[in-house]
Amino acid sequence: MEYVNARILLPDTLVEELQRYIQGGYIYIPAIQEQRKCWGELSGYRKELQQRNRRITDEYQKGTSIDDLADEYCLSVHTIRKIVYQK
Repeated sequence: MEYVNARILLPDTLVEELQRYIQGGYIYIPAIQEQRKCWGELSGYRKELQQRNRRITDEYQKGTSIDDLADEYCLSVHTIRKIVYQK
């Protein structure tokens, strides 16, 4: 997250109004609900996990055991089962 000086971004009247509530501190302004990104969308990590899970599923379907997949991907057997048995 990047901090922006309010005086650069906002009109003076709005800065003065905000100063009535907080001075010299930080304020978080949340995104509009419709514009929010899901977890991992900005960093690309969600897509990376989807690709990894696809590889795990493909390897399982080709005959690799759940124990071997858990070792290869450093995941628990329980996690591998959740990945390969999801609908």
